[in-house]
Amino acid sequence: MRKKIVAGNWKMNKTFEEAQALVSEVVNMVQDEVNNQAEVVLCPPFPFLSSVSKALGGNSNIHLGAQNCHQKESGAYTGEVSAAMLKSVGVEYVILGHSERRQYFNEDNQLLETKVKAALQAGLIPIFCIGESLEQREQDLTFDVIETQLKEGLFHVTNEEFARVVIAYEPIWAIGTGKTATSQQAQEVHAFIREQIARHYDAEAAANTTILYGGSANPGNARELFSQPDIDGGLIGGASLKSRDFTDIIKSF
Repeated sequence: MRKKIVAGNWKMNKTFEEAQALVSEVVNMVQDEVNNQAEVVLCPPFPFLSSVSKALGGNSNIHLGAQNCHQKESGAYTGEVSAAMLKSVGVEYVILGHSERRQYFNEDNQLLETKVKAALQAGLIPIFCIGESLEQREQDLTFDVIETQLKEGLFHVTNEEFARVVIAYEPIWAIGTGKTATSQQAQEVHAFIREQIARHYDAEAAANTTILYGGSANPGNARELFSQPDIDGGLIGGASLKSRDFTDIIKSF
């Protein structure tokens, strides 16, 4: 039985005080209202990781994630953060290959291959992001793009390592735009991703891999998205910054 996960990517938002207030609200709401088995992951900006970790206080179903890591273990890389550093402050998950990292920081599949290795070696769970642009979708290149991202960025890991990986499908054209893929469009791509996993690894790996949807999910569409057979939760952006919306999404299973 694969995990159901709702991960909140706070991106570059919130001050320290605002972050403390948000995590407190989410913890209380999840404890009071959530009855399902969904695993919750909060991914605040780097400066807040340690304080959010303490605020979670060992809460068994809310976990700490980071938004990125460097591929090297340590060294003269000013401004960067290693996977081992993240692990040392209580981080369990790390988002890798988010479309904004690919777009604004020129992260390509070859670089992400090394980041995935670094995260796994440090004992972190990568949330590996893949997805196509609007132009690529309109040119019917969606499956080609997804297949290349998987093959070049992720499928180098062993079966054992792959069992610790979470995948997030984020149609770039639906991030921060208010547009959302229909549940049928999302399901079609999630099923394709699962087929690729089965082809490269095996049917068991495909069946056990958690695949999240990451394109403007919100309380209004989460239930329909999460009801699809190959959608196992969400990587939530804007809605994760509002405790009420985020909790309602978690309750959508």
